[in-house]
Amino acid sequence: MKDFANVKGNKSKKTKRKTVFTSKKPSVNTISTSTILILIFISAGLASSSILLFKTDIMSIKTANTSNTVNIDFPSSLMENSVLIEFNEENNSLECQYFVQIGAYGNKKYALEAIKMLNSDIENLSINEVYSTLLPGKLLNSVISGPYINRSAANNAKEKITKSGFEPRLRTVCKEN
Repeated sequence: MKDFANVKGNKSKKTKRKTVFTSKKPSVNTISTSTILILIFISAGLASSSILLFKTDIMSIKTANTSNTVNIDFPSSLMENSVLIEFNEENNSLECQYFVQIGAYGNKKYALEAIKMLNSDIENLSINEVYSTLLPGKLLNSVISGPYINRSAANNAKEKITKSGFEPRLRTVCKEN
């Protein structure tokens, strides 16, 4: 007879854990082990054959003693403070004045600062108000030195200004006689 009242002893109850996520398909390997072994043997064979066939020599790079020399060859007349200019016969009827533009500033205080920096080296500095060609209607303060009697004098002033850290431009104004 069966004891429905469970009077004869307390048996320990074993609880089964339920798995929540189960797969009904057995696990399938996508790449078989024999395929993996074949690929390993092929790669080892290629590596060993490349070492034998290509005969690679690995050498350390050695530095060579080199000496750099620069020879500047120029005419001795350029050692003097002379500047060569071209003279064109066609421009005889024109009277030209040469200016050096130091810069064009949107704020006048920067133009005054540039004049203070160059005042000891350059003569005839002035500020002209001009309108920008790139931004129509914008007023710029152009710092200009000159006029100079010839292009050579303007180029000499341009060199002095360049040594002061500016990027000047030579401007020419010509009028007919």
